[in-house]
Amino acid sequence: AHLVNFKGTDSVSALVAAKRWYNSNEMPAFSIPAAEHSTITAWGKENEKFAYENMIDQFAGENKIYSVVSDSYNLWNAVSHIWGEQLKEKVIEKGGRLVIRPDSGEPIEVVCRTLEILADKFGYRVNSKGYKVLPDFIRIIQGDGINSNSIEAILNAIMQAGFSVENVNFGMGGGLLQQINRDTMGWAMKASAICINGEWKAIYKDPITSQAKRSKKGILALTKSENEWQTVRIEELNDKENQLRTIFLNGKLLIDESFEQVRQRAE
Repeated sequence: AHLVNFKGTDSVSALVAAKRWYNSNEMPAFSIPAAEHSTITAWGKENEKFAYENMIDQFAGENKIYSVVSDSYNLWNAVSHIWGEQLKEKVIEKGGRLVIRPDSGEPIEVVCRTLEILADKFGYRVNSKGYKVLPDFIRIIQGDGINSNSIEAILNAIMQAGFSVENVNFGMGGGLLQQINRDTMGWAMKASAICINGEWKAIYKDPITSQAKRSKKGILALTKSENEWQTVRIEELNDKENQLRTIFLNGKLLIDESFEQVRQRAE
């Protein structure tokens, strides 16, 4: 579902699903070289600079993007002194784009402070809307503590601090894959009609203890107007077109669409 609107992922299973079940004719998504904590800490704390330098040597270059997690020990030292001083010229000379990844702490504070340090060390320009933009060769990615609510709060804080949101990327694989439960989407599918001896009968639930759990009844249709979608009973459809389509019927797949078709419709 995430890949319908995005083309970046580190979840190989998502690629397999898009190709296997939705007959994708192209690579559904891509990733970039990215350091993980163990690939930094394996060098030892005393060699943190060399761990980062190795990422530059291995993955930097024209039109290339690489990400380096930088909070294994002291994020502020890493951003200010290692990236901002010791490796600054090498980052610039090798080309491409370095994406620094903080991965702990309070996201709003960490992102804004990291932006301030990078702007001080690498400079910035001011865009047409008056916000600061880091040089093209350096950006931030925040993946810790990210969900749909926290992203909005972080974006607001970035702008209040005077920075453009184009400075920051977000990763939320952990949230998408693990921070879910049966109520995540705020809806449930219930039986609304049953056929007994050839006759259809409307059924529904209406708990006295929770009106929010009352379900719709009857055979349902979906209509589309200029501003909204509306669920109605089939007998209330009148001259409107039912937007629902039968995908599965009695165990058979009736409509088999590609992943590219789904993406195109989502646009």
